[in-house]
Amino acid sequence: MPRIFTIALCYIVTAMFLSSTAFAEKPVTQDKDTQQAISYLIDVVTNSHLTFIRNGKKYSGKEAAEHMMDKYKYFKAQVKSPEDFIRLCASESLLSGKPYRVETAHGIMPTRQWLTQILAQYRKS
Repeated sequence: MPRIFTIALCYIVTAMFLSSTAFAEKPVTQDKDTQQAISYLIDVVTNSHLTFIRNGKKYSGKEAAEHMMDKYKYFKAQVKSPEDFIRLCASESLLSGKPYRVETAHGIMPTRQWLTQILAQYRKS
């Protein structure tokens, strides 16, 4: 490989690296209302006596909340609203793509739908 080509390639790679780091997205900071709403949703799941279903297996509210928190830590930079939290952290399995479900007194429903209702009630109060 000619020396000039190697030098040019090094410059290109360096320039690409510097431009990607210089213009990297800044971390998203959530406003206080968003943080409070997400905390509320997690608390509701934790303290519920409902059964949560993920990939066909049943979990307690505490176990479901812990899983949602793990996903929240992973997706936190993308979560700008409580709706983002529900969509990214509490709606479906990343592995199987299957929706999470919750068993309520009214039957089994998607966790996304249930949490969206809880969020609407929270906002009314």
